[in-house]
Amino acid sequence: MSNPSRCCICLDEFINPASLPCGHCFCLVCIGDYWRIKESFQCPLCMTVFPKMPQLKTTHTPQTENETTPLKAGVVPCDFCRPKQPAVRSCLVCLASYCNAHLEPHYHREDLGRHLLVSVSKNLEDSLCRLHGRKLERFCRSDRTLICTMCNKTEHRGHHTVSISKEASKSKIKLKRKQIQLQQDIQDKLSVTEEMKLTADLHEEPAELWARSKKLIKQLEEEISKLTERNAELEQLSKTEDNLHFLQV
Repeated sequence: MSNPSRCCICLDEFINPASLPCGHCFCLVCIGDYWRIKESFQCPLCMTVFPKMPQLKTTHTPQTENETTPLKAGVVPCDFCRPKQPAVRSCLVCLASYCNAHLEPHYHREDLGRHLLVSVSKNLEDSLCRLHGRKLERFCRSDRTLICTMCNKTEHRGHHTVSISKEASKSKIKLKRKQIQLQQDIQDKLSVTEEMKLTADLHEEPAELWARSKKLIKQLEEEISKLTERNAELEQLSKTEDNLHFLQV
């Protein structure tokens, strides 16, 4: 049985509770993210589908002491709060970051509801074309670069260009293949290392040969460590939900 004081999506206490017309309540950000992933306005509990973004009834969560203290280093602040509070989402259309309270219009207004919200990003200016100041929306495969609609009509006219989402999908497939190969390399080196250790123990190699084996084993272990770190980096990259940022990395 669900706890009425907790959101059934994040399973935590409500932050800015938002009630749907069907009567069910969720955190404002949680229901917004759910709709973005589902690509439809559906209630996660009763599965009621609304033909358009429903009017949400929201209740502001009281400000906590932590929200009135200076932000920690690395925390992205809301662009509209005074004093500054932590942002919970960034908008790639508005090129701004929002706290729970200032994010509300993106879930109440149909025009803002079509904007792409992503995890908080520090460098939203990277989303703009440095030549024309417009949002980067296309990828030029001829020049392997991100471009805006103006670039597409001028400097890159006649080039092979695709949407950012299409290029990101293709790149993520390549990334997955690279991960599989990397994981296979790690497994192969682990097998060789274990075999060398086992052989040395069983045959009781002379001191000189054992010294060489130890050196080779150490080299293999260092290579495995580097490959493991690289695999972790690729795994983190594969989870990037912002396609623009994914192509910029």
